[in-house]
Amino acid sequence: MSKLILAIIFNDDAVDPLSQALLADEYSVTRISSMGGFLRRQNTTFVIGVDEARLPGAMTIIREVCSPYSRAEGHAATIFVLDVAEFARA
Repeated sequence: MSKLILAIIFNDDAVDPLSQALLADEYSVTRISSMGGFLRRQNTTFVIGVDEARLPGAMTIIREVCSPYSRAEGHAATIFVLDVAEFARA
């Protein structure tokens, strides 16, 4: 089954390195500027479609790239993994 990863990146310093790391490993990535949270701060949401077999690799990349940017008072990313019931291109 295919999976859809929504990774909301809170730290601007991690956005370009994460995008480059995912593309280097041949993941299809869409970046969307977003805003949210209590302080309405600017975020970047990554939308990544993967086969279930490639999910662990994508999650490892996200965690490794974002972990140096984690702080005691917060986190660098919020990650959602969703099942994809249907995928079509038009």
